[in-house]
Amino acid sequence: MSENVTDEACCDSCGSCSPQKTSESSSYLTEYWAPILSGLLLLGGLSIEHLLQAGWFSGPAKLIWYLVAYMPVGLPVLQQGLKNALNGSLFTEFFLMGIATVGAFFIGEYAEGVAVMLFYSVGELFQQRAVQKARANIRSLLDVRPETAHLLRDGQVTTVHPKSISVGEQIRVRPGERVPLDGELISEGGGFDTSALTGESTPRYFSEGETVLSGMVNQNQVVELEVTKSYENSSISRILQLVEDASSRKAETELFIRRFAKIYTPAVVGLAALLVALPAIFVTPYVFDEWLYRGLVFLVISCPCALMISIPLGYFGGIGASSKNGILVKGSNFLDALTSVKTVVFDKTGTLTEGRYSVQDIDFISNNQDQMISLLNAVETSSTHPVAKAITEHIGKETILQPKVTDQQELPGFGVKAIADGKPVIIGSEKLMRRENIDLNGHAKNGRSDRSVVYFAVDGKHAGTITLSDRLKADAADAIKQLKKLGVERTIMLSGDRKSIADEVGKDIGIDEVFGDLLPDEKANKLDKIKQRYPGVTAYAGDGINDAPVLALSDVGIAMGAMGSDVAIETADVVIQTDQPSKIATSIRISKATRTIVWQNIGLALGVKALVLLLGAAGMATLWEAVFADVGVTLLAVLNAVRIQKMDFD
Repeated sequence: MSENVTDEACCDSCGSCSPQKTSESSSYLTEYWAPILSGLLLLGGLSIEHLLQAGWFSGPAKLIWYLVAYMPVGLPVLQQGLKNALNGSLFTEFFLMGIATVGAFFIGEYAEGVAVMLFYSVGELFQQRAVQKARANIRSLLDVRPETAHLLRDGQVTTVHPKSISVGEQIRVRPGERVPLDGELISEGGGFDTSALTGESTPRYFSEGETVLSGMVNQNQVVELEVTKSYENSSISRILQLVEDASSRKAETELFIRRFAKIYTPAVVGLAALLVALPAIFVTPYVFDEWLYRGLVFLVISCPCALMISIPLGYFGGIGASSKNGILVKGSNFLDALTSVKTVVFDKTGTLTEGRYSVQDIDFISNNQDQMISLLNAVETSSTHPVAKAITEHIGKETILQPKVTDQQELPGFGVKAIADGKPVIIGSEKLMRRENIDLNGHAKNGRSDRSVVYFAVDGKHAGTITLSDRLKADAADAIKQLKKLGVERTIMLSGDRKSIADEVGKDIGIDEVFGDLLPDEKANKLDKIKQRYPGVTAYAGDGINDAPVLALSDVGIAMGAMGSDVAIETADVVIQTDQPSKIATSIRISKATRTIVWQNIGLALGVKALVLLLGAAGMATLWEAVFADVGVTLLAVLNAVRIQKMDFD
């Protein structure tokens, strides 16, 4: 019955769907005993009445038989209708069905009264199953939290529940197992299947020191992690919570339908009463039973269940489809807003670029290249600066010589100085070279403005030049093209980097407008001006702590979730788990498909109901057609709503 439909699918406005949840462990036989018994008794009564034409089956005997057939399916509905009425919700589907079927008994249409309630009950059970299946599908996509973890403590491995493990402790993950908690990889490296979080089928390799997220599957070898987040705060737990919370944030369409139902249901009840009473003034001869029957048909058709169930389920299905594609939408209102996005504003570093330096070229001045590589590697290995890490990763572990490094000094904003094998080594910016009186011999920075240049000197002489850049994400340019195809009118980039660097990146991927040299508060001011200048919904995509104010200010805030800051992820309305900017276009495609399905359901429900209401008022529709207009259309709308989870949006 409707009282077993889940909360998200309930009709808040009319109270017609009580949030009492059927136990998952209940068997089909237990759940369907009432309609099965009523169905058998109804078939038995029809057979006795029309096939056997038994003389005794009339009067009180016939009434009692059909009352017994009615009670298993009718009594729960009448009880719920009375309960809702006492709580102030009179005009519910329970009230409508109760009045219609009791009225059918009143005019002697016993079989039709039982049949209406029976088909209504069966329809509600199938509808409930569809809703539960949709929710189960979404949870199965996401709830991949392991129930066990292998804890390393005092040299021993103990299998425990992940909840009992604290931040800072170490765990071991075997090949084929899911990572139970977020952690920093302390093993040399390993490959992981990230599809549970990102929707991507291609495995990803993580190196020592990188963060591995819960829900990923270890593919190659035994690895060890140092836990960085508790079970409750792990990535997969937060994803599940976000999806669960999303259903509480309603889209405008949902809110409108709910407001509409508050007026619609009592209005139709009033019209049904007028349909019964007014003909007494204008129609001769007036047959009360005939017009009462038409009024009862009118009541059955008027149930707004198809709208109340299928529309929230349509949005919930859209949220599930997004999750399947590695996109977390925090509410159906944000899913709705994505359909109207006209301007997409991007952060640069970590959003359109990978957010980490990579070496493009090392130009050695000295002929003794092997020695220079060894000295460079030895000094940079001890540094924690991102540039130093990029240089050591580029050089790799091929150096044979291992110079001894002493007196190393980090010079913030300039570079690093050290003594390696007794030789002074300086690595850093052109400013540092000038400060240390190093002659660059005409090798000062030139070429593309989006490249960074680092110089190194040995024994007071320029020894080489290193060119680095922050690489564009592989799908950055394609993301801009896809957004244009989807109707986004303009793309804008706001960056804290130098204007020259931001311009080069924007030119490479086709951004319409670029603004550089912006501080966090200047980004927020710039976005505010953009919203005032351009009509329509404005979305902002970013990943850093400094993006949080802009994410909050935008109409739709989109955070890069894999590498993004916790503050950005919490502030955002949409989280891209894959860190791929092209997923923004995917989220818009899903939102447009969701809205299409929602409006299809609205059109189907209102169209069929309007037609059968007219036929019922004219006496051309029976209670059987009325049942189809209510239960049948509801089932069709539910099936239409859940199909979005089967669509391919890539």
